[in-house]
Amino acid sequence: MATTLIKTITSSGASSASFEDGTSSVVLDDTYKLYRFTFVDINPATNNVYLSFQCNAAGASGYNEEALNTVVSTSHNESGTDATEDAYASGSDSINDSATSGGSGLGTGFLHLAMGVGNGGDESCAGELFLFDPSNTTYVTHWLSRFNTYRNDNYTQEVRTAGYFNIAAAIDEVQFKMSSGNFDGTISLWGVA
Repeated sequence: MATTLIKTITSSGASSASFEDGTSSVVLDDTYKLYRFTFVDINPATNNVYLSFQCNAAGASGYNEEALNTVVSTSHNESGTDATEDAYASGSDSINDSATSGGSGLGTGFLHLAMGVGNGGDESCAGELFLFDPSNTTYVTHWLSRFNTYRNDNYTQEVRTAGYFNIAAAIDEVQFKMSSGNFDGTISLWGVA
């Protein structure tokens, strides 16, 4: 696979980072069937928060597309005394989104990528997110991610998430933010051919 760097945003005390097709040299259209976001040293100002994302369909606003996702995590204490095997993180999926109605599991809130991120100088998260064929208007847009976090409680945690946006429309805007407060770090968008 060949990758092409499209845009890098390096944030310092930012409340969010947005990638919008056609704005600031961002390409998020049918040029590529697969887009990859990479995250380096994402460090929040607020302790014990989530790195999250949401999208807009073409012509939409508000970053509140209906989505379904699932989250699995594994963690290990830096002292080596406590570890967990892969576990479903029930509190981080769209089923627990306060905007969900009718028990469908579909929510409109921001979707968690990394959990419990610490704000210490030695704490941060890093990872990647893949967005599959976001310009397709026949099928829903799928995504998956993988992150590693040095949490606020001295655990390293691997978090894997996957889901889809429940709309057969082109997705052309993506926004990242912490569940509370600002953050520092570098987010890059790549096209994969």
